[in-house]
Amino acid sequence: MQLKLEGRVAMITGPAKGMGAAISKAFAEEGARLSLIGRDTAAIEPVADEVRQAGAEAIIIPCDLTDAAQCDEAARKTRETYDRIDILVNVAGGSGPVGKTGIETTPQEFDDIVTLNMNGCFHTMRSVLPTMIAQRYGKVVNVGGTFGMRGRAGRMAYSASKWGLRGITKSFALEVGQYNINVNCVAPGMVDGPRFRDKVCADMATRLNITIEEAMERHAADYALKRVTVDADVANACLFLASDASRQITGVDLPVDGGWAML
Repeated sequence: MQLKLEGRVAMITGPAKGMGAAISKAFAEEGARLSLIGRDTAAIEPVADEVRQAGAEAIIIPCDLTDAAQCDEAARKTRETYDRIDILVNVAGGSGPVGKTGIETTPQEFDDIVTLNMNGCFHTMRSVLPTMIAQRYGKVVNVGGTFGMRGRAGRMAYSASKWGLRGITKSFALEVGQYNINVNCVAPGMVDGPRFRDKVCADMATRLNITIEEAMERHAADYALKRVTVDADVANACLFLASDASRQITGVDLPVDGGWAML
């Protein structure tokens, strides 16, 4: 199957590390022209350099996703450089408090993670969709999470933010489908990396008095495939939903979790 992303313009948030870096590189390998968006442009530069050295095009635009005006400006600069925006992949987000009950979660912690995980995606979608509507083509892929599909004790704030993102995704899908625009959500489970090992597994290890490796094994045991998701798994799902191979798919939540959410 040919994804046919050559020449497509992909605006990607949170591209500096982890899933965001893997997704950015995967789109570049498929021939997409990249607009890499984030606050810490110095952290994004190595990713941009790597894809440029491989022959891809990439620009970096500073942007605080919680600021609607900065998102509008990022979209404007992307259009100014490439003349269009075909794909938006919203990767940027945070994990919020880990291991805290809802009662223990402070109002500020709740507001911070909801603002980042929901408002950021809303702002970028609102900024790029007029361009996609005008060109009668667009693909939006929001990166959510399976805790926004089943909930999770000790992760109430994060779960709430990802449940909210699902609603944003589905509502926009209904509104812009008539313009040949697909809006979908990829929902990773636990993804191996520093956040998973140093926060999630470390929290479990402390609570149960086990090693981090044992905590990882316990997580994997919960999944049908008995393995933890890696960045490339998420990148491949995003590529599919950003390609015309998924032309008839919109408003869906696609779990990439080894078989945990089962929805």
